[in-house]
Amino acid sequence: MKALIILAALALILHGIVHLMGTATYMKLGTVQGLTYKTTLLDGRWNLGENGIALYGALWALAALGFVVAAVALLAGWDWYRPALIGVTVFSLTLTVLDWRVAFAGAILNVIILAWLWLAPYIVK
Repeated sequence: MKALIILAALALILHGIVHLMGTATYMKLGTVQGLTYKTTLLDGRWNLGENGIALYGALWALAALGFVVAAVALLAGWDWYRPALIGVTVFSLTLTVLDWRVAFAGAILNVIILAWLWLAPYIVK
């Protein structure tokens, strides 16, 4: 059981780190293969401009931090990891849906995390 918790926490940390790719790209901090800087979301329908997309990039960093914090709470056995993880996962799902064309894999992973959170109490007793 402890090994499963460690594996889940590592997966959450990795998911958080991947969010930093969006931060680097949209805040113009660096380049990431497969991600192109743009100022639009919703498949080009919503133009945020340079400042807006930089804010969007910063929100990706916030999600990254949230996943790391939730993973640490899970490892530490703190009960508040569940509401924290639900919140950051829904937040991340929102970010990924807004940029679905390049972040669809993250959106799918967020749905899997939410399903795990919903089903885990019934599976693990």
